[in-house]
Amino acid sequence: MDTAEEIIVGYDGSAEAVPAIRWAARQAAQRNCGLHLVHSSLWPAITHDLGPVPGVEGSGLRRAAEDILTEGVALAHDAIPGLAVKTTLFYGWPAENLRAVSTGAALLVVGTRGAGGFMGLLIGSVSMELAATADCPVAVIRAGEHPEGPVVVGVDFDDWELPLRHACNLATLAGTPLRVVHVRKEHWIPRHLQDAAISTQDQAEPRVQTLLDSAARSAHETIPGLDLHIRSPIGTSIPGTLLAESQDASIIVVGTKGHGLVRGTIGSTAHAVLHHATCPILIVRGHGTDMH
Repeated sequence: MDTAEEIIVGYDGSAEAVPAIRWAARQAAQRNCGLHLVHSSLWPAITHDLGPVPGVEGSGLRRAAEDILTEGVALAHDAIPGLAVKTTLFYGWPAENLRAVSTGAALLVVGTRGAGGFMGLLIGSVSMELAATADCPVAVIRAGEHPEGPVVVGVDFDDWELPLRHACNLATLAGTPLRVVHVRKEHWIPRHLQDAAISTQDQAEPRVQTLLDSAARSAHETIPGLDLHIRSPIGTSIPGTLLAESQDASIIVVGTKGHGLVRGTIGSTAHAVLHHATCPILIVRGHGTDMH
């Protein structure tokens, strides 16, 4: 099967990774594509003795890693009975292995801690690195409170088309509304400059309306009949306002033009949403710099 027809999901055996397995299994079933379950063990970096303890059946670090994969398959089948699941066991740094295997994939799915969390990594470190460097969209899954809620996508003036297309697809697969949100930034302005600022804001309104009209038209062309809601709130913080608009969301879709942890940044909006959202997040990476 072609990699573009696969959803890759990382599983490290932690509780934080369980929602990622179930979400990825449902996505694979809805998209009629393959699910590729990956576990990456760091034990060889610590010891070369991976074999079983003499006389102890089922022991050994290699067997423990294989058991994690078996557990992950069981979780996927619990979500979608009979789903075909391919498995791969890697040794080494989880982010490097997941990034390599997911090149060209439909989606890479991880939990909030990412694979390898059992080694005491900071929460979100592997997930953050993958969101910033993977070549395919990255879904970071935490158990949300509104699984039947709308799909929310943030749009800005540049490169909004790709995140919107992914959001349309997610909303259609789930049968939920799509909420398109453009946040208009509110700045603190000294009183003696407020009249000039109001005039500048009035001049910007046609540009905002053009963006919203273009997004609505693109969404309806992508998915005719989509239950679409357009929002343009004003806020002092783009990520804070986007999160407020997403309190009932099943997932938030955010675009970023960041170039990765080493080469640049994931972008301020995507970074803040990843850290503070209470529902799953899909990061769709383009080229350049993120919304500000």
